[in-house]
Amino acid sequence: MSLRVAVQMDPIERINIAGDSTFALMLEAQRRGHSLVVYTPERLSQTAGEVTARVRPAEVRDVAGDHVTLGEERRISLGAEADVVLLRQDPPFDMAYVTTTHMLERIHPKTLVVNDPAHVRNAPEKIFVLDFPQLMPPTLVTRDKAEIDAFRAEHGDIVVKPLYGNGGAAVFRLTADDLNYGSLVDFFSTSFREPWMVQKFLPKVSEGDKRILLVDGAFAGAVNRVPAKGDLRSNMVRGGAATATELSPREREICETLGPELKRRGLIFVGIDVIDGNLTEINVTSPTGIRAVKRLGGPDAATMTWDAIESRLSGPAL
Repeated sequence: MSLRVAVQMDPIERINIAGDSTFALMLEAQRRGHSLVVYTPERLSQTAGEVTARVRPAEVRDVAGDHVTLGEERRISLGAEADVVLLRQDPPFDMAYVTTTHMLERIHPKTLVVNDPAHVRNAPEKIFVLDFPQLMPPTLVTRDKAEIDAFRAEHGDIVVKPLYGNGGAAVFRLTADDLNYGSLVDFFSTSFREPWMVQKFLPKVSEGDKRILLVDGAFAGAVNRVPAKGDLRSNMVRGGAATATELSPREREICETLGPELKRRGLIFVGIDVIDGNLTEINVTSPTGIRAVKRLGGPDAATMTWDAIESRLSGPAL
């Protein structure tokens, strides 16, 4: 089948194709004969009866510096002129992001939105994960300093990060006697209106933070991200090095526990983060890792994702 695919993403001209999972999904869609259009979130509109976007046709190729040719902008009805919408702009998961999920919910599932916009909205990565406390390190979500004081007194070294951040931005480790503690709480209080995530520090993060991909609830590859020397953060955009990896029995248990719930929620492409057998995040907004996993000899999650999408569209009516 030939599908009409609209991709809601950050400006395609600026992406780094070497590690961009949206680009990997677009290459695979094009290989299968699907047509592609792209638009940025601010080009999305809604009237009483229609959700539209100002889109540009896109032809992609795996050539750094010459990876896309864009056609002339035109206005389309996403409900009537698209079969699939890939919801793929990067966080932060702010009210602008939330608003796009409300708009796209109006066309789903007649037009299949991946991931399901209502469940993207209801499963922010650092809150959804709290549904699985048995898989996690000790974790607190709050902006109440007294609660953080008590948590720190109990667990000693802690990690503090913005609840709706991404890419390792503003992630801090505080040791039990760190004199920066008060200043950091002040900084977070003035910088972020939302609560923060506070977790017990896991020393084995120095050995790697695994990004595990799941497609339609099933394991679809993994990569171990090792922090750069002198850095807490393993995110590849922060200098983390990607290495091939296998799943431990504990990590397989995590995947098997999460899989049915991800599938039930229509979260087709998901990336989870695991440190030393502890689940730390469930990434459902715009997870990455496809190209790194494939480059290191793992499965092609882009192929698996499109298999899952096509299966849904060719199956019984939703």
